[in-house]
Amino acid sequence: MRSIALVVSGLVLLVAFGPMLAPYDPTAINIPVRLSPPSAQFPLGTDALGRDILSRLLHGAQWSLGLAFLISLISLVIGTAIGLLASLGGKIADWSIMRATDTFLAFPELVAAVVIAGLMGAGTWSLVFALSVTGWMRYARVARGIGLSLQSRGYVMQARLAGMPGLSIARRHYLPSLVPSLTVVWTGMFARAILGISALGFLGFGVQPPNPEWGSMLLDARVHMRSTPLQMIWPGLAVVTCVLAINLAGDALRDALAEDGHTA
Repeated sequence: MRSIALVVSGLVLLVAFGPMLAPYDPTAINIPVRLSPPSAQFPLGTDALGRDILSRLLHGAQWSLGLAFLISLISLVIGTAIGLLASLGGKIADWSIMRATDTFLAFPELVAAVVIAGLMGAGTWSLVFALSVTGWMRYARVARGIGLSLQSRGYVMQARLAGMPGLSIARRHYLPSLVPSLTVVWTGMFARAILGISALGFLGFGVQPPNPEWGSMLLDARVHMRSTPLQMIWPGLAVVTCVLAINLAGDALRDALAEDGHTA
């Protein structure tokens, strides 16, 4: 659990204080020093417009990580609500909702997000909407599965016999049981959201210039990939490192929860 806390704390600190550590304005154009290699003045070099890459990476964390957190949170809320509705709404509602969920799962998430973002137009909120509406299905399936398993529990049956409304049952008895499993799912979806944001940014559908999002930094550096490959390596490393750290934290959390359940 300590490793999980370290990863979460590190990401929070990066988003909150990263821009304060940036040595330069991430959008300031300085043509005389364009495409400079790493040096004491510019630790990671500069891009084609002379902008400091380190400053852009630190500011970009607010876009890449902050938007990923928002997207994964929205998907969590939507998916949990749909999954609980399927488990509490009866056989017809369950069948209808899960067939719709399976239909959404049949399409690759990134491809669907690209289509939606393309139809809505490039921009930050189009990105958030596209990735949110294509990322709720796994939460729904987990919430529905756990919800169905709880229906035969004695305390749930007693609550129903006592006339407790379905919303109250969900809030008091279902949600506490959902939190551990959904937290594990959320870590994986958080990492997928980072990849989705970077992919859409690289395709030009994400956060628009001059905002320094990591995917858009990869797009800007593509033209100079052969002459100055470090321009692409730095934002690529930022994405890979964050995704790897989050996935490892999610695996550690899953193992810890499994061990606690076995012990109990």
